[in-house]
Formats: sequence, structure tokens, C-alpha cells
Amino acid sequence: MKVNDFDFVLPKEKIAQHPSEKRDHSKLMVVDTKNHQLSHLHFYEIIDELDQHDVLVINDTKVIPARLIGVKEKTDALIEILLLKEIKKDMWEAMTKPAKRVKLGTKIHFESLLIAECIEIKEEGIRVFKLSYEGLFIETLEKLGTMPLPPYITEKLVDKDRYQTVYAKDLGSAAAPTAGLHFTKELLDKIKEKGIEIIPVTLHVGLGTFKPVSEQDITKHHMHEETYTLTEESSSRLNQAISNKKNIVCVGTTSLRTIESNYDEGFHAGTYQTSIFIYPGYQFKAVNKLITNFHLPKSTLIMLVSALAGNQFIKDAYQEAIEKDYRFFSFGDAMFIK
Repeated sequence: MKVNDFDFVLPKEKIAQHPSEKRDHSKLMVVDTKNHQLSHLHFYEIIDELDQHDVLVINDTKVIPARLIGVKEKTDALIEILLLKEIKKDMWEAMTKPAKRVKLGTKIHFESLLIAECIEIKEEGIRVFKLSYEGLFIETLEKLGTMPLPPYITEKLVDKDRYQTVYAKDLGSAAAPTAGLHFTKELLDKIKEKGIEIIPVTLHVGLGTFKPVSEQDITKHHMHEETYTLTEESSSRLNQAISNKKNIVCVGTTSLRTIESNYDEGFHAGTYQTSIFIYPGYQFKAVNKLITNFHLPKSTLIMLVSALAGNQFIKDAYQEAIEKDYRFFSFGDAMFIK
């Protein structure tokens, strides 16, 4: 299976540069895989697509202000790092630009508040840094860092809370689980009132989610590990849902990857690593439906949704979305695959 099988041409003006005025007023395309039909709603109408046979799984990770710009010790060269994953206390994997300027032992100063020392060199611009600071790390980040918006978003984000879900709770992500951005607290309350259970899991979004596929043969693509957690309560509720033959509806590809990584004749509480790569031919173990955004060409995310709905059907859906003026990517519109 070739990476070009997942390519499409997207006019630049279709890339959403800012969130919709109201979270739940974005467009919603319903992709009915059983009847091979597409329909068009607004996101607040998702409640009409769900019923008491469904369980909604959300990713409650919270984005940290992970993009930092500092100066290299001695030369004062500007260096940008994007914190991806905390390996252990104050030791982080980070995407580094320009990486060639950062060698073992290089120290980068971020004002007078933080020093990052390179202690390991990894592939493709990834470095491991030991961080030194005083006080609380998150408070230091709040002073120095910015929200790690994707490079295709070139306009400034006025309200940084719009790059967080309303249920964001557990700090640690380098990017938002963007399918969840469409939900409001009021919509979630209405979903609960309808008798639909909402179960949180946590996957901290890192390089595994958004690393580009460079291999022509997609089966040779290497997914980076990301950390996810299932609490005792969530795993118990998920197991109950399975035994009651309910549909597992995931909000976003990160929730789906968490569920599919963890399920093995049941769900198991704990903190784990996953590098699961889902593409057409994958046999889903637990997930039945997915709420997601419209993804980049040739990305692991469009491969995942193609595995769930079929590659040609997704191509048709994306083409219709372009024709009907849907907004694409992180701040764009939504799709419900059922």
C-alpha cells in the first residue's frame, strides 16, 4: 500500500485558520458506511446521531504551551524547541530547529527562567533535553511558551483556550485532540441527559500522531510511542459497555488509538505506551464509530479513517467536503463515521 493512495489536492483557502465562532456550530459530515451515504449537518446535531446504545470516549489530555524559543549559549543563535514527551522528571524529548546547531552538551537559555541542556541526539531533529528552572515547571512554561499550533495555521490565535477541549484536564500534550474542540459543556450535558455515557481516557499527543509519512510503502512507516492512561473507573465502565454490547464511539483518532491499543479480551487500567499504526486492512477490536476532523493528505490520520470507512469512500467524502466548502484540519469541520 503506497502513501500516494492517501493523497488529495486541497485548495489552500480550505485550511481553517481560526476556530468557528461557536464550537458546536461547525459543519458535520455524517459518513454512513453501511448505506454508503453522506449527509450534512451542524455539529450540535451530533446528539441526534447518538443513542443509548452508544458510549462516547473522550481524550481529556490538556495541551501545554510547548513551543519555546531560546538562545544557544556562547553564540546567541536562536533555537526553537517543541516539547513532545516527558521521559522522566525534567527530561523531555523535543523537536528542535535548527537541529544541526544542537549537539551533545549544547545549552539553550530561555530568558533567565529556563536552561535546556542536550543530553541525547535522536533521529529527524529530535533531541532529549535536561531542563533546569526554579519553582513550578508549568508556571515557567506559561511565562515562556506558546501554544504549539500546527505550521499550516499562520494566523495568531486570539483565545488560547480555543486550542483546548472544554474537558481538558491532564497536562501533557504537544497538540490538541482536535475532534473534541467541537464540543461545548452544554452539548455534553444534553448527551448525558439522553442517557449516553461519556468515558474519559488520556493520551498525550506527541510525534506519533502528527509525524509525516516519508516511506512510499506505508507499512515501513515507524510510529513514535505516545503515553496513554486508563483509570480503574474508565476501564471498568468500558468493560461494562462491551458486555452490554454497546457501541464504542471515539471522539478523535487519539481516543481510538487508545481504545484499540488497550483492548485485549477486555480493558486494563494503567499507564502504557502505544505506537499503534492503523491503516486499511486493520481489524478493529472494540471501536465501532468515530468523530473526527478532516486530515492532511498522506498522513497517518487519513490512513486511520480510511481503515474504518474504506479508502475510496473517504476519498469521495473528502472531495464532497471540498465541493461543499468544509473547513479542513485542526480548526476545521467534523466528520462522524458510523
